Amino acid sequence: MVVKTAPPRRVTVLGSTGSVGSNTVELLAAYADRYEVEALVANANVTKLATQAKLLRARLAVVADPTRYVALKDALAGTGIEVAAGADAVVDAARRPADWVMAAIVGAAGLVPTLAAIERGATVAFANKEVLVCAGDLVMQAVRRHGATLLPVDSEHSAIFQVFDEKRRDAVSRLVLTASGGPFREKSLEEMRVMSPAQACAHPNWSMGAKISVDSATMMNKGLELIEAHHLFAMPEARIDVLVHPQSVIHSLVEYIDGSVLAQLGTPDMRTPIAVALAWPERLATPGERLDLIKAGRLDFQAPDPVRFPALSLAREALRAGGATPTVLNAANEVAVAAFLQGRIGFLEIVRVVERTLVSHRLSSAATLADLMGADAEARRLAFAEIAG
Repeated sequence: MVVKTAPPRRVTVLGSTGSVGSNTVELLAAYADRYEVEALVANANVTKLATQAKLLRARLAVVADPTRYVALKDALAGTGIEVAAGADAVVDAARRPADWVMAAIVGAAGLVPTLAAIERGATVAFANKEVLVCAGDLVMQAVRRHGATLLPVDSEHSAIFQVFDEKRRDAVSRLVLTASGGPFREKSLEEMRVMSPAQACAHPNWSMGAKISVDSATMMNKGLELIEAHHLFAMPEARIDVLVHPQSVIHSLVEYIDGSVLAQLGTPDMRTPIAVALAWPERLATPGERLDLIKAGRLDFQAPDPVRFPALSLAREALRAGGATPTVLNAANEVAVAAFLQGRIGFLEIVRVVERTLVSHRLSSAATLADLMGADAEARRLAFAEIAG
């Protein structure tokens, strides 16, 4: 008897050299017989991109920074791998015929290529929360219109996805996102005022890129995740809660109307939620450490402190305001975080810049992608002006 094996699944990784992208590449290399790589996309890290492309025998490698084209072409000379560069090439890569696309480009820059993958009906695993923050309504409309599938990769949303009863949505009463509290969970405002970028990026549990690490330190990441959960699970803002859980063992919870609370637990390893999305609807073995509850000992929870971490309240207000307000929130935050990482503003100034930008921004439409891109550009201009002071 001949046993038929499924053909390899064709995949594309947008943002392959970042934290999530690198973990995705590791899993693809471990299961090279199951996956064929259509395209890998990076921002500027040509050396790492070329190494990944050769390792996975990708058909195409794209660097978003057009000035790095020659360097990438030279690095891949003689391999037969196609090379391209620039913003249009990134979008073209997302349109290539891959069954599964990892959307891991950081920030609002990931919106257009992610939409390009959605619009051809692909299965899109997204680690870029800003896509739904900036354009949640438009993105979800596109998912329904084109028959695409969205699979969350953020550990919190992956956790909810794994225990959310999609067929009985009416039975869900509440979503609970957990937060580690970041590196400054127990710091006073005075201590936080003088914290450096290196200290803000020293996350106690997770290994992440600089931007998301700073977002974790301000707890803006949890605000962005709250907006993302609202769109992804069609849950009203008032029914999404946040708990600080320092151990990062419970990654999120779903409460049902009968009082049952279902949680997904695991070690803080991004390869787990990536594997969930990569193999969905099946499961894929990962090399990560297994959860030992006896070793974990205790699990603690506390409410977020709104005085020391006002970003969460700002995000809730932006979601309630609707329209382009979440887009403005995200854009101002990206500008402020970059300024902090460059040493131009202090840690506590990040949220203040965002708040002042939200106050200054004119109310604008969010009916089209062009509207949202305009709101994004205006918010960045206002945020830069706030920082320049």
